[in-house]
Amino acid sequence: MDPVAFTVFGWSVRWYGVFIALALLIGILIATRLAKKRGLNEDHVWTVLLVTVPCAIIGARLYYVIFQWEHYRFDLGEIVAIWHGGLAIHGAILGGILAVFLVCRYYRMSFGSMADCFAPALALGQAIGRWGNFINGEAHGYATNLPWAIEVNGEMVHPTFLYESLWDLMVFFVTLFLFQRAKRNGNVFLWYLMLYSIGRFIVEGFRTDSLMIGPLRQAQVISIVLFVVALVIYLWGLWKQKGNSFNTPAPNRKKNTAKKNKR
Repeated sequence: MDPVAFTVFGWSVRWYGVFIALALLIGILIATRLAKKRGLNEDHVWTVLLVTVPCAIIGARLYYVIFQWEHYRFDLGEIVAIWHGGLAIHGAILGGILAVFLVCRYYRMSFGSMADCFAPALALGQAIGRWGNFINGEAHGYATNLPWAIEVNGEMVHPTFLYESLWDLMVFFVTLFLFQRAKRNGNVFLWYLMLYSIGRFIVEGFRTDSLMIGPLRQAQVISIVLFVVALVIYLWGLWKQKGNSFNTPAPNRKKNTAKKNKR
């Protein structure tokens, strides 16, 4: 397909940007709807979104540029051209987490509860955004003769964008299911991190355009780190088994003390 979707006043609007915009819009709608179910302050939720979305985009671009600096150092103007591709989801996740944490801390909201609302939205947004990679002819795998292979530059290759898109769609439905049943703030987001990391680690092994950390694939290293951190926090929460539950009210110590005094 032609990477350019349409032209407005001589300005080319690329399919990559269209898919990213669509992913953001749908993600915002889902996150705000889930936030209402958690009883979060709507004004504060929109503040979180207004801060988080640009921070996630900036984080995604900076992360990519850092690992591709040899390319961008000779053309600094290309750094802001995100419509040409080059957004790293791990950078978006890290930038988004930092933004949500800071805003929630400022308004004294539960970071875990807010993060849970973003988890399904983020997974679905990633599933949609990967199709922008397909149209750009990027994020594909090595050569294969499998029936579902796609042609890139005259060669049949693994459609790794599709593998990840389908995995992210599965993560969306799982986290949405968990959101309805979670008993502790933050668990849904932790499950998102673990599930996404598993899928990304596997899919990254098929790709030919991976960002690298020395001899290692950067995305696989980060996936391992995120998975381990999320798993440790999740298991620690199970062990602790107290506080942070949005369904179980905290015990009224004053009433218990009063009853003891009467006795």
